[in-house]
Amino acid sequence: MAAPTKGPRLGGGPAHERLMLANLAASLFTHKSIKTTETRAKRMRPLTEQLITFAKKGDLHARRRVLATIGDKTVVHELFTEIAPLVALREGGYTRITKLGFRKGDNASMVQIELVLEPVNPKPKSAKKLAAAAAAAGDVAAPVEDETVVAEDEAVEAPVEETAVEATEAPAEETK
Repeated sequence: MAAPTKGPRLGGGPAHERLMLANLAASLFTHKSIKTTETRAKRMRPLTEQLITFAKKGDLHARRRVLATIGDKTVVHELFTEIAPLVALREGGYTRITKLGFRKGDNASMVQIELVLEPVNPKPKSAKKLAAAAAAAGDVAAPVEDETVVAEDEAVEAPVEETAVEATEAPAEETK
């Protein structure tokens, strides 16, 4: 006997739940944004993220695994040709859930789940990490950011040397 799934059950048996989540994912890939209950969106998010990760691989095996879940060839084609290139640089977090309020009929919490298709703005790496990466790679040429850091370090060292020279001159005058 299969172990029960974690989290709330979405009505019916496990097969019904699998099909419903697959249909929600297909709708999300088709429309790029759908409105559903919070529970369904939270249960659908891992499945959607996994399917997009397969689509980013782009090989035949990945396409067949996605087809085994979704089943609609047009949706799978759209996922592999349109959505996967847009999220190629993103390392996860392909979906965004926004709360909308409560449904009028049964007071269910409603959300909008959408694909995050904006380009990724990578965080700039710190100078220490760049220097460590350059040292690990054995590169002789340092990145441009490291050169600016070195120039700042030289500017800081120059006044220190002047004070050291002044300190050595002062005791010489006292001994005379």
